[in-house]
Amino acid sequence: MTRLANRPAIMTLYSNNGTCSESHCVRLVLAEKNVEYDYQIIDPSNTTEELQRLNPYNEIITLVDRDVVLYDTQIIMEYLEERYPHPPLMPADPVARANNRLFRYRMQRDLYGLVDALLNGGERRSAKARRQLRENLVAIAHVFAKKPYFMSDEYSLLDCYFIPLLWRLTTFKIDLSRQPEPLQEYAQRMFQRESFKTSLNNLEREIPK
Repeated sequence: MTRLANRPAIMTLYSNNGTCSESHCVRLVLAEKNVEYDYQIIDPSNTTEELQRLNPYNEIITLVDRDVVLYDTQIIMEYLEERYPHPPLMPADPVARANNRLFRYRMQRDLYGLVDALLNGGERRSAKARRQLRENLVAIAHVFAKKPYFMSDEYSLLDCYFIPLLWRLTTFKIDLSRQPEPLQEYAQRMFQRESFKTSLNNLEREIPK
């Protein structure tokens, strides 16, 4: 892998595996912005010295853009929004922008916070997380009957953060067809977006639907 001092000008995204949902969120934003980047998949059990130097928390999801090194999915997504403002993925109104950030924070805690238990927990722990995720999805499904996008008339970072999770429901053993109809319709529309198709890597395309 290229050393920091000699790396090319192209942006580099480090990901912890080929089906990482949070990495997919970043790739979806990159696809929406039509940004060219280098995609590096890192084995969590064998991280490189360069990545360890770039990320002091030894986390793998890291974005390198020239002299800028960023980690944390939300920070990376917002950086990309500001670095490449078109098409806009955040509302112009400050209150709406704050609500967008708040909903993403809640999604991070209430939905993404269950992913580790779903994938790596024992039978009882994963079953509990599956039930919680299903209940959380049912609780928010009604919002998609009112707006074409997540709590908005415009596609935003909130959608970019939510859609990769929906794509993985079969991996979590949750049947999307049993979810409320507005949520199903929203998911199918989002999966048909050209940017979403572009954002998928080979492993993600193989996730059964």
